[in-house]
Amino acid sequence: MTESPGGSENVPSRDRRRFPGISSRSYEHPADRSALVALRKLSGFDTVFKTLSGLLPERSLRLLFLSDSVRVGEQQFAHLNDMLRDACYILDLEKVPPMYVNQDPQPNAMCIGLDEPIIVVTTGLVELLDEEEMRAVIGHEVGHALSGHAVYRTILLFLTNLAMKVAWIPLGNVAIMAIVTALREWFRKSELSADRAGLLVGQDLQASMRGLMKLAGGNHLHEMNVDAFLEQADEYEAGGDLRDSVLKILNLLPRSHPFTTVRAAELKKWAASRDYQRIMDGHYPRRSEDKDTSVSDSFKDSAAHYADSVRNSKDPLMGLVRDIAGGAGDLGGKLRDTVFRAGQRPDSSGGADGANGSDGSGSAGK
Repeated sequence: MTESPGGSENVPSRDRRRFPGISSRSYEHPADRSALVALRKLSGFDTVFKTLSGLLPERSLRLLFLSDSVRVGEQQFAHLNDMLRDACYILDLEKVPPMYVNQDPQPNAMCIGLDEPIIVVTTGLVELLDEEEMRAVIGHEVGHALSGHAVYRTILLFLTNLAMKVAWIPLGNVAIMAIVTALREWFRKSELSADRAGLLVGQDLQASMRGLMKLAGGNHLHEMNVDAFLEQADEYEAGGDLRDSVLKILNLLPRSHPFTTVRAAELKKWAASRDYQRIMDGHYPRRSEDKDTSVSDSFKDSAAHYADSVRNSKDPLMGLVRDIAGGAGDLGGKLRDTVFRAGQRPDSSGGADGANGSDGSGSAGK
């Protein structure tokens, strides 16, 4: 151990396990992994994206951050530089990506770039999180870099901006938005993967939970509780009726990230899994084996995950899907009764008004 001139020890607060040669497949969400394996196996995929890179404003983005943000290093944000190098060491990422701090009160971080990834964190995030919470976030972004997510994230940003520019053209952005919607669905799963990478780097589940809570509720930890926060995720999934299930989908579609309570619940579940424990014990896929990965096996894992999600989901819509798959005898009656109940609301006397019993106020409930 070394000491700083002031006499305090200049070493990490605790030892963390390192994962030499770890493949990103170790922590990737099944839906994320199947898409990435398929893309990596496509013949000419790299050539296509190198050609596309000439059309994307990547060089402009790099110059923008270089000219109007603060580059993290030994002389600027040294504590973030130490965390970045530590995260790359733990996940065995050979080349440390450049990282910038950008003036923005909105807490955010991203990993972008086609040729080489760069990491950007906002001042709002730096000011919000403590050291261990920030370590998990930087590990999250390094996980994106190791998985190759930066390429697709950059394309998503480009296509989103393009769709806004051609929105005035009749049907001009329909095809683009279809691609953007598909990319967003993939990217939401990639965020769950990166949350796992952040846990592997920080190796402190409580810090990861605190960071997610702060993203949802700000710097008021004394007013928040992890267990109560996770209960929100369970209530969100199980609560409501079919109308609420549809609203959940509509609320999620424009987002690039899953809802924060859902991320926390997913990460806690993975931290308790055998998969996580095996990685911590040193048993994980190596990058040297990536070329031998089976696309069909990855798709089977993804399909099995979605089937398991439907089977165990408490969401009313997923319950209806299970009934359809199981050949429910009176499915029509079940659907009719569910919709009828959804259309009812309590009246002022404690009874229930049907769809035709509205008082004309136009209120849709609170």
